[in-house]
Amino acid sequence: MCSMSAAMDYQQKLAEKLTILNERGTGVLIRMNYIKKTCADPKLRPTVLTEKAMESAIKYINKKFPNIDFRGNIVSMSCLFFMFTYSQQEILLSQFIMSTLCMFNCAHEMSNGCSDPSYPRLGQMMMEYEHPWKKLTEEFGPHTKSVTSALLSLRMVYPRRNLPAEQWRSSQLLSLLSAPANMLDPASCDTMACEYLSTEVMERWIIIGFLLCHSSLNTNQASQELWKMGLRSGLFLTLIRDEVLNIHKVSEDLFDSIKGYSKRVADIKECREHVLTNIGAMHRERRHFLRGAIKELFKVLDDEPGLLGPKALYVIMALSFSRDEVLWLVRHSENMPKIKMPEDYIDNQMAELLFYMEKLRALMRRYIHVVQRYHVQYLAQFDALVLNDTIQNMYVCPEEESVLMSSFVSALSALSVKQVDNKEEFDFRPLRLDWLRLQAYTSVNKAPLPIKDYPDLAKVMNLIQFHSRMVDNVEELLQETSEVSIFCFYPRVFEKMFTQSSEEMTMKRYLMSFPSVCSHFSNCGHPLCPEEVSKKGLRLCVTFLEQIAKHTSNVVLEICAEQCNLNDQLLPKHCAETISAARHRKQKKPLPKKGEIQKEKPGTESLRKDRTVLTNVDKMHLTLTELCSSYSLTSDFIVCDHIVVPTEFLLSHLETRLSEIIVRMANYNQTTQQIARPSDLLAGVRTYVAGLHSLASYINVDVTRLVKSVLLQQTQPLDSRGGQTITTLYTNWYLESLLRQASNSLIVHCPTMHCFVNQTTDNEPSFRAEEFSDVAELQALAELIGPYGMKFLSENLLWHITSQVTELKKLVIENMDVLVQMRSNFDKPEEMVNLKKRLTGGENVLKRMTIIGVILSFRAMAQDCLNDTLNKHCPFVMGPIKNLKDLNSYEAEIKVTLSVYELASAAGLTCNIDPALVAALISMQTDNTSIDEEYKLSNLLLVYVAVSLPILALDNNSSYSREHGGHNNNIHCLSTAINQLAAAMFTVQKKNIEHELKDFLLMASSTLLQLGQNIEKVEVKNRESIYLLLHMIVEQSSFLSQDMLESCFPYVLLRNAYREVYRTCIFTLG
Repeated sequence: MCSMSAAMDYQQKLAEKLTILNERGTGVLIRMNYIKKTCADPKLRPTVLTEKAMESAIKYINKKFPNIDFRGNIVSMSCLFFMFTYSQQEILLSQFIMSTLCMFNCAHEMSNGCSDPSYPRLGQMMMEYEHPWKKLTEEFGPHTKSVTSALLSLRMVYPRRNLPAEQWRSSQLLSLLSAPANMLDPASCDTMACEYLSTEVMERWIIIGFLLCHSSLNTNQASQELWKMGLRSGLFLTLIRDEVLNIHKVSEDLFDSIKGYSKRVADIKECREHVLTNIGAMHRERRHFLRGAIKELFKVLDDEPGLLGPKALYVIMALSFSRDEVLWLVRHSENMPKIKMPEDYIDNQMAELLFYMEKLRALMRRYIHVVQRYHVQYLAQFDALVLNDTIQNMYVCPEEESVLMSSFVSALSALSVKQVDNKEEFDFRPLRLDWLRLQAYTSVNKAPLPIKDYPDLAKVMNLIQFHSRMVDNVEELLQETSEVSIFCFYPRVFEKMFTQSSEEMTMKRYLMSFPSVCSHFSNCGHPLCPEEVSKKGLRLCVTFLEQIAKHTSNVVLEICAEQCNLNDQLLPKHCAETISAARHRKQKKPLPKKGEIQKEKPGTESLRKDRTVLTNVDKMHLTLTELCSSYSLTSDFIVCDHIVVPTEFLLSHLETRLSEIIVRMANYNQTTQQIARPSDLLAGVRTYVAGLHSLASYINVDVTRLVKSVLLQQTQPLDSRGGQTITTLYTNWYLESLLRQASNSLIVHCPTMHCFVNQTTDNEPSFRAEEFSDVAELQALAELIGPYGMKFLSENLLWHITSQVTELKKLVIENMDVLVQMRSNFDKPEEMVNLKKRLTGGENVLKRMTIIGVILSFRAMAQDCLNDTLNKHCPFVMGPIKNLKDLNSYEAEIKVTLSVYELASAAGLTCNIDPALVAALISMQTDNTSIDEEYKLSNLLLVYVAVSLPILALDNNSSYSREHGGHNNNIHCLSTAINQLAAAMFTVQKKNIEHELKDFLLMASSTLLQLGQNIEKVEVKNRESIYLLLHMIVEQSSFLSQDMLESCFPYVLLRNAYREVYRTCIFTLG
């Protein structure tokens, strides 16, 4: 009979069944909770439960539930884990799940013609568990003895884990430095697994266990003491996820309904008062102790990672203790009762505890080979020998048990360090399952080998189980003892803790622990409910990283702004006051009155009388140091299958903010047309860039990439967010303010100073043109917007030019007949006089050509400054481009020539033919006009300009200014317009540019030679200034020469014109 009983024990496979049932039971529990949450949330609830048409059907189903008479028994289990999983399932049963179950069965019956086979039994069970506690106590009553015995096994473990912080501190718990001589001794004990068993799990066993088997509370003093200790641990226990059990209320309600338990009800009330008075402070002190202890442990192990081998248990215990405190605070913070000291349930230093938990986890993963190497040797050279000796000392050893234990010894003895060095995969799960089988075989009644008679075997096998997990199962052990995925179900508490920690200066360096913890959330999912977690963790992680990055970028840019203000004080524009003050001191003028505030010199902010007094910049640097320290936790981590890189969030924020700041520093006001000088903006940008580069001293980020990205975006019309850039702002300003006033002659192009200057008028100008158009400013503009920005500026300038060309063509078409005759009779003065009377719009033509010349002159200045800038930054690139342009021949194929010129023009080099202007003119062509018609219009346009030149002599503003090197009404820009426009037009039409310009020069010379004949003296006033235009046209042209000019216009007239003009200047200036 005995052998038959033993055979049945082996055949029942209790170990395998319990393992599977526990895993499956947890999944069912999670699924039930998810269904309940989904049905309770109006946003997530299935539409079938919210439709009014379905309300009556659902009510009818609930009323008739389960509508089948069925009776059955539920098998009770002796294992603690499965017992409490089962109990939690019954407690969670709700009306929502009943409704869902009923509707499922109806749908099954409608689609399959019959009910689900399991429905009657499940329906009856749900009816019986309408009052779960009452039913559960009835079911577990017969098992009181075995359950009580199992619970009392916690008498030694639970009190030791439930000590106050003072006792932990006095015993120097988790400290490796308390006994330096024993630092290399392996950490071990008789109850290894219990040392890191969650206190919440133990409390759940104690509270629920004694509720289900309550009769022992009145008969067993030890049971009563353990139960009271559990009641004093807190107010709530976690059932699953964020479902909690109010332990005192549930216990009191249950015992109130049972006779003879009035004393237990009094005990419950007493324990509740104790909890409300003392427990918050006790857990606060525990967290305070653990913060210091876990930090010390990490520092020691990080310095000496070899200690992770013998002291791995310390790491696992530290993580488990810390996790217990985190979980306790989370569930009590969310369900906090009204008490006198709510601050005990608020921890603004939670970030530090989470930070060092993450650090310890990372340390274990980083040095996993150290842990494996140590424990492989421990298993092979110590554990195997001890186990073999223990087996040899056993008096009775049945065959089945003997086979299992012999396999343990042989498996452990075969281990070698070379396996670790060769990175072989270890798998001790069969060994641990065999140990579970052995416990099942030896724990039944009348077992041939009762394990209680061989405690040494249990001790050594528990030790082996832990050591084997340190070889092949470290990651799972870390998850078991340190994952805090509970935050996934308490997002409000999680966000509140983050906010509280971020407000503390000393906690800023630990803030990265919050997004890092979000990587735990994927571990709490279950195959039976994969949709439960979804993307919650990623959303929270992104929220935290965005806030940290925002705070960090704010501090960085505030420091940069402060540095920018200090740098601004050193700009040349502020030196006048300093020079004036120095002159006052030299001339010994009276000191300013007491009421007057003297301006501080730059640098006075660095003078300190007391180093303990912190300036605002000191505080910002301190804050930045703290925030950047948080990024040292990890370079990247995985959340919901997404690789998260924290520094990328910081760079993204800095990129956005820096773009906004650069645009804001430009100070562009569209209403008043005011804008910052490019040199001032460049100085500010350089200061910001220098400040950002200092960020690399705090944190490993690619600031160069950030700066390049931001400044490159500023060279485009719009940035990555669709906002305006400084390229757009300065393009608009130069077109709408500077060049618009230049086209009205309020601003004059000054070739001698290579800038634009304001005309002297009665009204005060809104800005000084030379402060925005001289070489230094345009070079600064080229630095800021680069070749891309200059190209955009050129495109906008050329758009205005093409608009003027379109209008000029209209004027040519209106006067085409007259212009054709004038082209044929330009050397016949009498006929020309008659034809000029018929010609209309001459002033308009010259005005529009002058505007084109002004625009092209500004563009040429900008291109020269771009060339200077590129020569400074990349001379090795500019050299080959310049050589390629110089070696290119105009006689070559025009497409090749234009391609080379396009490259050279992009680099700021001046070309004989402007490729951008050629492209702009090509874009104006339509299918309706032929090349011959276009050529005729272009040719007649030059005729129109040539015959209209004498009109300029009638304008008083046409006088030549020696100081400016040009005319006061910008007509000297006609030379640029004629040369560049003619070259571009005749290139498009594939005509000989030199021949066409010769014809223009001949006609213009003839027209100007006629200027002195039969003209009144008042009209001849600026004749000499107009003569100079011919010389300017030839001088600036690549296709005309002085010999050509002398052949059609006497040089003596030019010489006399220059002498007359300069004589007037000397007289005026003298």
